[in-house]
Amino acid sequence: MLPLTGTCRCGAVVMEISAPVLLTSVCHCRGCQRMSASAFSLSALVPVEGFRVVRGEPVVGGLKGPDINHFFCPDCMTWMFTRFPGLPHVVNVRSTMFDDAAFGDPFLETMTAEKLPWVTTPAPRSYEGFPSMEDFAVLMEQFAAAQA
Repeated sequence: MLPLTGTCRCGAVVMEISAPVLLTSVCHCRGCQRMSASAFSLSALVPVEGFRVVRGEPVVGGLKGPDINHFFCPDCMTWMFTRFPGLPHVVNVRSTMFDDAAFGDPFLETMTAEKLPWVTTPAPRSYEGFPSMEDFAVLMEQFAAAQA
């Protein structure tokens, strides 16, 4: 399946994943609801060495600062991926950007305290907020085992 290629809505920015996904997730926070204009955002966490922008120059928008940076296409403003300066070894990509979004069902849902009441997902792991860093390590191990 690898590499996987993804684009923004207009195709000006192209990105590629060349390493196995570490974790798939749904975020129900109000920020993701607003930025995606949907009930939640879908993400795939990938190792930084397995991610690259092939074409175009994404711009930082949405949340930006010392803890989180959202990247968008400068032309169509599609939200494409997120980098966490405190976690430089991973990139959180919007899984719906990929031509073959074969990441499977989301494994984790976060921020369920802000979930819209009618939303259900097949995610087997759920958190009212965000998991701790220790929990993330366990979740990635469980995700890898489930994919095997």
